[in-house]
Amino acid sequence: MSAAELAEALAAWGGTSARLIKDRENAVYEVALAGNRAALRLHRVGYQSLAAIRSEITWMRELARAGMSVPAPVPAMSGEAVVTLANGRLATVVSWMEGQPLGAAGEPLAGTPGEQATLFHAVGREVARLHNITDGLDLPDGFHRHAWDIEGLLGEQPFWGRFWESPALSPSERALVQEVRGLARHRLRAFAEEGGDFGLIHADVLRENVFVDRGRVSLIDFDDAGFGFRLYDLATLMSQNEEEAHHGELRDAALAGYRSERALPEDAAALLPLFVLLRRFASMGWVVPRAGAGSGKVRLYAERAVRAAEAFLASQD
Repeated sequence: MSAAELAEALAAWGGTSARLIKDRENAVYEVALAGNRAALRLHRVGYQSLAAIRSEITWMRELARAGMSVPAPVPAMSGEAVVTLANGRLATVVSWMEGQPLGAAGEPLAGTPGEQATLFHAVGREVARLHNITDGLDLPDGFHRHAWDIEGLLGEQPFWGRFWESPALSPSERALVQEVRGLARHRLRAFAEEGGDFGLIHADVLRENVFVDRGRVSLIDFDDAGFGFRLYDLATLMSQNEEEAHHGELRDAALAGYRSERALPEDAAALLPLFVLLRRFASMGWVVPRAGAGSGKVRLYAERAVRAAEAFLASQD
């Protein structure tokens, strides 16, 4: 990200100031537009295409129109929702969301167990509303997002990379991951053939992407959204809770919240550990090109995936 990119993007929206919030998948800035706060995103080069980002914006706009608390797109002065900068980088602006993140990865959740359960119930309910509203939308021709389907998660070219090739895996760990990958593929295929709930999903319901404002929860950051199994959204929410003393209560609260708005059979809910495993595998592939092969994060993500694979394998006995 360069100062020239930021200046060009600000000019496209008539922005007067910018403050960097995060520089992870995208560079995100708090900006002032005619006195109103908004979030400017300079999209990671090569991650999402112009068509995919336009589709993301379309989905967010329709969710906001349907009453969901999500960032709504803010068009540039040209009227375009997505602006291509001079160097080819893509920029978008969405409305500002009030509140604070539900939490952060690797940090204990704030609040009492009861307060935590109340929030997770609310998040589960909001995820169900997301799925319900989406099922009622008539997506336009040309709507394009990637797939978190069997191939996108476990195929030869997964969307976030060939996770079994992580340089942090030992030979024995790599063999374990490959074995469990095959078993998971079999289970996922059976779930799909049985009519497992599938459609457009957020795909990244992590604590950092859930904002809380006076008890109201909002989903942000739809950058990874695509077509996948609805359980994957609940699994991403669960994936950061393994170190929490009350992780079982948090899971039950999220499921209860989800079921308050949308059906979730017991046999499907029983597959949550499988989908947490799938998230662990995907994240192990995601981190390598972003952190670098020698990074401690690469080993950390590999260790988490191996633990999940060991637990999954043990559950098959």
